[in-house]
Amino acid sequence: MSRSITRPVLAGLAASLLTVPALPTVAVAAGFRAAPACATALAPVRPVTATPWPQQRYDPARLAPLATGVGVTVAVVDSGVDRAHPQLAGRVLAGADLLDPGGDGRRDCAGHGTGVASIIAAAPRPGVAFRGLAPGARILPVRVSEQQVVQGRESGRTVSADEFARAIRWAVDHDADVVNLSVVLYADDPEVRAAVRYAVDRNVVLVAAAGNLHDSGNPRPFPAGYDGVLGVGAIGADGGRATFSQTGPHVDLVAPGSEVLTAAPGAGHHRAEGTSYAAPFVAATAALLREYRPELTAAQVAERIIATADPAPGAGHGGGYGAGVLNPYRAVTETSGGRPAGALPVAALADHRADPARLARQTRRAAARDRALLVGAVVGMTALTVALLAVVVPRGARRRWRPAGPA
Repeated sequence: MSRSITRPVLAGLAASLLTVPALPTVAVAAGFRAAPACATALAPVRPVTATPWPQQRYDPARLAPLATGVGVTVAVVDSGVDRAHPQLAGRVLAGADLLDPGGDGRRDCAGHGTGVASIIAAAPRPGVAFRGLAPGARILPVRVSEQQVVQGRESGRTVSADEFARAIRWAVDHDADVVNLSVVLYADDPEVRAAVRYAVDRNVVLVAAAGNLHDSGNPRPFPAGYDGVLGVGAIGADGGRATFSQTGPHVDLVAPGSEVLTAAPGAGHHRAEGTSYAAPFVAATAALLREYRPELTAAQVAERIIATADPAPGAGHGGGYGAGVLNPYRAVTETSGGRPAGALPVAALADHRADPARLARQTRRAAARDRALLVGAVVGMTALTVALLAVVVPRGARRRWRPAGPA
């Protein structure tokens, strides 16, 4: 059984992807100062032009005419987000750095937060098949950790649980509509629990990774284990649960988290895996919904995402799939789930914008009804004509077609 971990750990598996050497702890100095540069520069990575499997599955271009997340702010509480990447340029707001005073969260020495943010908001670019699900969203970076589990060992700096709780509150207080938490603690911390409640009470959608320790005791992960948080597990390209993805009641649904393509700091892309990278697919879907259905509360957004998940083997039976596999298109277009408070069930999701799927169904039904009425009218007229002829013709023949006279 793995021991309890009371510090945030980034929920990305880095053993074969990106190894970050342990960095010295930096003492907090009084007053403002510039954030230090990364101790170890990340190796350059080439752009990838082949369409990654999650983009094939979800086809962001199909979602774009409906919603892009414009006007929605998604906080990424993580290792920071590199604002210089071409696909993230202009999308990363000045945030907060709880590791190094003087920073604004837009520096990423691990590459983890940049990858997470890119799944949400990477802009489409010519010759690059990778793009985010909600490229119109704004990213609010909150830098809290560089620590990952590398070959079974923790590596890199991180903040305390209390500071992690403060990061969640900071994101909420700075107008985040959605908060992505691709970090995991394996202990129930009262400050973190209170911060989650603070966010839930302020109508913020919280999405958290379910953790990668399935084969190491499967300990209960937090914040995914708290009420009001969407806990996300990982699947591979075959639709099956990734072997590392944790199971339990805290898994609400699953999303791509194995061999996922993400943006790398500076430029280019790399492949990564972990429930870290499944969570932002759900956070991006929440951003799409917050734009497309602004009348929905955070709880209704979460309900809708769960209600429209695709069936999965073992879904709902503790198999690690939760309600099933995320389906962003269904979450946006279908009218089931997410009923606004106080509304009648029949008009639960009505607003001034027509639902494309509903309009198509209504059009088909109206056309079928019109055809049926036309056929019915023709058949009726034909029957009436035949009946009249059956009476008139014999009588006319008997009178040799002379007008009828008085009896």
